[in-house]
Amino acid sequence: MTPEPNEDGDSAFPDGFAVPITGLLSVLFAMMAGMSLLPALSGSLSDAVLPVVFGLCSLLSFRLRKRYLTADN
Repeated sequence: MTPEPNEDGDSAFPDGFAVPITGLLSVLFAMMAGMSLLPALSGSLSDAVLPVVFGLCSLLSFRLRKRYLTADN
């Protein structure tokens, strides 16, 4: 599914929708990992799982973004 081109024939996202969306997801998960780190450090050990999961999701989203970029070239 590619974005529709404008009047000049250029699309709004030349790389498709997957690259910007996975980039935004990567930033979002990294931000959520940072925001949940301080409460996790002052809480119990089970509270520390949440920032780790968010960090791993951020890395996974970034890896998917890179895969879409290299597949497009």
